[in-house]
Amino acid sequence: MSQVALDGEVEVEVCKLDELPMEIGRAFEVGGRTIAVFRTRAGDVRAVDDRCPHKGAPLSDGMIAGNCVVCPYHAFKYDLASGGCDQPAAPGVRTYPVRVDGEAVFVKVG
Repeated sequence: MSQVALDGEVEVEVCKLDELPMEIGRAFEVGGRTIAVFRTRAGDVRAVDDRCPHKGAPLSDGMIAGNCVVCPYHAFKYDLASGGCDQPAAPGVRTYPVRVDGEAVFVKVG
């Protein structure tokens, strides 16, 4: 796993692209945080905090529905691009920049 410091942020190689099955999340420790990384059917790679702010469920265990991850505990949906929740009163999740370079998948945390 390689790590690069960029302007106060850390970019970490978390896996190879072929290690991310379509529509199934994987959890990685990055910069002291547990981050869920997903590859959508469209081929986009997205990263969000791995804990649902509602009940603490691991979002990496959730299913992908379009561009959202569905919380495995209460079926709240979190947009993988914005982190927003489909429930009006519920907080969203933090998202993280992802970069794919060849086959390497990098996540940036600040």
